[in-house]
Amino acid sequence: MWHRIVRLFTIKSKFEAFLIIYGLAVGACQRGVVYLDQYPGWPGKMMFAVCPIAVFMAGARILDSIEREQADGDDLGAC
Repeated sequence: MWHRIVRLFTIKSKFEAFLIIYGLAVGACQRGVVYLDQYPGWPGKMMFAVCPIAVFMAGARILDSIEREQADGDDLGAC
């Protein structure tokens, strides 16, 4: 039962990973716009710039983990 629930929240393909990264990017840009409103001037611009950078870092990690899982799965099937 738990295996079926956990499988729903597992990223299985690059397409799913890109959808998740897109959602994170949209949320980060929205948060950046709020920062621009709350902190006028250079502090708001700096905080706006940091939001997408965090998504780039998380997206790279997600894609790297997907590629590693696919590579490990291919190696196991060959044995």
